[in-house]
Formats: sequence, structure tokens, C-alpha cells
Amino acid sequence: MQLKLEERTPQRVLVVAAHPDDIEFGVAGSVAKWIAAGAEVTYLIVTDGSAGSNDPGVDPDELAARRRAEQQAAAEVLGVKDVRFLGFRDGTLEPTLEVRKAITRVIREVRPDRVVTQDPTTIFVEGIYVNHPDHRAAGEATVYATFPSAGTRPIFPELLDEGYEPHSVKELYLMLTLEPTHAVDITDVMDRKLEALFKHESQLGPDIEEWVREMSREMGNLAGCEYAEVYRVITLDAEAHEAIEQAYEEMSEGD
Repeated sequence: MQLKLEERTPQRVLVVAAHPDDIEFGVAGSVAKWIAAGAEVTYLIVTDGSAGSNDPGVDPDELAARRRAEQQAAAEVLGVKDVRFLGFRDGTLEPTLEVRKAITRVIREVRPDRVVTQDPTTIFVEGIYVNHPDHRAAGEATVYATFPSAGTRPIFPELLDEGYEPHSVKELYLMLTLEPTHAVDITDVMDRKLEALFKHESQLGPDIEEWVREMSREMGNLAGCEYAEVYRVITLDAEAHEAIEQAYEEMSEGD
């Protein structure tokens, strides 16, 4: 099955991930394309990144500060100017109401058309990887912050007191998913994705480049291009869904 190539650009995008570097693995190429097409993109990192080393000599607070700086540097490569950190403890994140409310607050402030986050249903990957529980927790909290919390006035009424009115997100994009429905062709920005990824020097080095390229090639094969990033897309707005399907039909007729 060939995935639909997503070519539409939203006005505002919020990308939510558990750790610094998660975004670069999952969505950096797409972000580069969206920004080039005029989108405003905000990053929200849920944890502090302090558990990103097993070295007994590493100070967790110093590591957290370094990873924060690395994430900001990675964002600059792609032109992302708004990078936020919630600071929940790395390694023990749970999808609590506290986490969901914090994400809801940002959604209501940024008011994105599209929210991108990690697929909380991904657990085991190809018999060689167990998905990090922080990834699933951040994804689950973001999904439920997107719907129903962000758009429902009686949920978290204290946010109304802070001035954050409800906002309805049109589309939810789940990255690092085992059930993709759509793809973004990142062939022309693959090098920029890698450049952003390599800003996370505390976590990885150039030796990972071929693996990242191979994964992106495999995704590209699903979409009929050289390199791609893939998503499980949920359209939350009925009118938007109808318009999107019409756009896909028109693109198909034009091929």
C-alpha cells in the first residue's frame, strides 16, 4: 500500500515530544518543508532530558541544561524560533492530568492547526526495540490535550482564569508510528534533517547517519519517493476533513 503524500502546509504547527532529539528523529524534515512554505512552528519538549546518560559521573542538572541548548541549536537549523520546555523529570513521565493540563495550556496559547506528537500506541518495533515509556506518555497526554481538553471549556476551567480560551485543533499527526497513513517527501531536505539531528552531540554521533538514511529510505518506499517521514493522521474537524479529501481527489486527477 502506497501512502498519501502530504503536500498541504498548515498556518501553525505545534510539535510535542518527550525528549530533546525526538523531534529530529521523527519530524525535522517535515518541519523544514513546512517552514519553507510559510508555516509557524512551535516545539514543546515535555521532559528535562536529564536521564539521557548512564555515565555515573554525569550531573543530571548539567546534562538537562546541555540537552536544552542542543534542542535550541537543532531548532535554529530549521528556522524554528519558538522552543518550549515543560521540565517534567526524564525517565519517569506519566500521562497525568498535570501533564495534560500543561500541554493544553500551550495548545490554547499557540492555537495550532496541526499538532504533531509521538504515537502512544507504539510499543514493540520490529522485534528489536521497546518504545520508551516517556514517548508513549507524552503522546497520550498530547492526544487527550488536543482532544478533548484544548477545545472544551469546562475542562481545566483554571486555564480560563489565566486567559486561555478553548481552541479546536484541525489535525493530529502521530509520528514514529507503526500504522502510517500519510507521508511527507523530505528528499530535498534530508541533509538539513541530519544537520539538526547532529546538534544533539550528547546523545549521538555521525555513525548514526546511515541508519537514519536507511529508515528514511524505507519510509520513502512507502510513498514513492527517495526519503520520507510518515504519520498516522487523524482529522478532527469535519469540514477540514471534507476539504482535505477534496484536495487529494483534485491532486489525483491532476497526476
